[in-house]
Amino acid sequence: MRVITPEEMARVDSAAIEGEGIQGLVLMENAGEAVASVARSILLPSGGSRVAIWCGKGNNAGDGFVVARILSSTASMKVKVLLLADPAEIRGDAALKLKHLDGLPVEVARVTSTDDIEREAGAGERRRFDLVIDAIFGTGFAGVPTGIFETAIISINGSGCPVLAVDIPSGVSGLTGAVPGPAVRATRTVTFAAPKVGLVQEPGATFAGELEIADIGIPARLLNAVPESDIWLFREEDARLMLPKRASDFHKRDCGAVLVVGGSVGMTGAPALCGIAALRAGSGLVTVCVPEGLHDIMEVKLTEVMTRPLPQDEGGTLSPLAAGEVRELCTGYDVLALGPGLSTAGSVPEAVREMVRTVPIPLVLDADGLNALEGHTDILTDRVAPVVVTPHPGEMARLVGTDSSTVQADRVRFAVDAADRWQAVVVLKGAGTVVADPGGKVRIIASGNPGMATAGMGDVLTGCIASLIGQGLEAFDAASVGAFYHGHAADFVASMYAMIGMTAGDVIRHLPLAMRRGGNAER
Repeated sequence: MRVITPEEMARVDSAAIEGEGIQGLVLMENAGEAVASVARSILLPSGGSRVAIWCGKGNNAGDGFVVARILSSTASMKVKVLLLADPAEIRGDAALKLKHLDGLPVEVARVTSTDDIEREAGAGERRRFDLVIDAIFGTGFAGVPTGIFETAIISINGSGCPVLAVDIPSGVSGLTGAVPGPAVRATRTVTFAAPKVGLVQEPGATFAGELEIADIGIPARLLNAVPESDIWLFREEDARLMLPKRASDFHKRDCGAVLVVGGSVGMTGAPALCGIAALRAGSGLVTVCVPEGLHDIMEVKLTEVMTRPLPQDEGGTLSPLAAGEVRELCTGYDVLALGPGLSTAGSVPEAVREMVRTVPIPLVLDADGLNALEGHTDILTDRVAPVVVTPHPGEMARLVGTDSSTVQADRVRFAVDAADRWQAVVVLKGAGTVVADPGGKVRIIASGNPGMATAGMGDVLTGCIASLIGQGLEAFDAASVGAFYHGHAADFVASMYAMIGMTAGDVIRHLPLAMRRGGNAER
């Protein structure tokens, strides 16, 4: 599913109106009907009938006026429009839709002060209404709501009843999902034609609640032709189509061979999790390489995964000599996963950088493999074989010279810029994981849950991605499919057990179930 920016949505609207001859009034009417339908679905189960619709002065308000008119046609509905703008300031189609409320059983209250809000909306009183609809700001709003708008948002959030947002919760950036000030916390959001970036990135996604995309009559071809960005919501139907298939006569080498290099004192679990995840994601053969002093530990930890010792330095960490051995080993493997649990002590960064420069097979770089590149990311562009990097926001911040809060405020841009600069597939981990390729294409992963906020999850993801590269997927597809099923397996765990207490091992065990095709065991 295509995801677009607010500016692109405005151009799509213009193309529909000016190029296709679709009247703006018709689009507004369709949008209002879609929101009204969802409003009824919220009200009917509880028998609610009291609706407050907060409106500003733009087209978002016009949608709200349509909702008010439609809901008022049901005799039992008591609809109040709380208008935060001077009616004289409302222009165009929105002004016409406001005029259509004349003579209807809709109370329109002009709100200009805190006293007005307390009188009309009952700020601080609970259950004054059965539903509150937010039609204050649209997706093009940027900045921080202040004054009467801030007070209105506080009132909405304190209403104690379900909140339905029109297109986007007011105060949320439609471009990034950032929430720099007060914002509406919606129960549900109805957005139009296509999801906006700010609705599928945190914290905007949380503020939006349950998201619904309404068809308001804009031709699908415009959504593909007008936007310049190349951003997609990557869902189960997308991932399932890309899953590798096995022929009946496959043997283990046909299923991909993965080499994992990682581990340090106290961190043997990371490469072990990575290796086991690669097997569970479908690899036929996996070998985990660790500093030689840890090899006996790995022999005990792992059964189906093979192990191999590598040269270490006096401190027990990976020696630069290991790079040569790994390079030779790569001739028997399809992909190298480098970094889980390595540490950055001693000469490890030097060894990692040498492997990045010289290994001839695709590379998945994670954890301390990434940390070793701080100040040295230029070596990524010299590689011939594909590379996937999997930073969390803190790692990304260190690699690009900023802080994690700045990265989180504009995740898609940082991922796209890094992919272009490094000529690598970038997997920016976190809620709404962003996968970007060097050509500018972006997939936002529609799976996963907060239960994944625990140690070892990144190691599992690295194993999943490496496994799928080994099974023949291109790096960008492998990163997308691996990230999706990593989150999907965690969703299985959450639905069967709980999010609290979920471990990386739980996700590994559920990978085969998550990756089943349909309801059968074909894979």
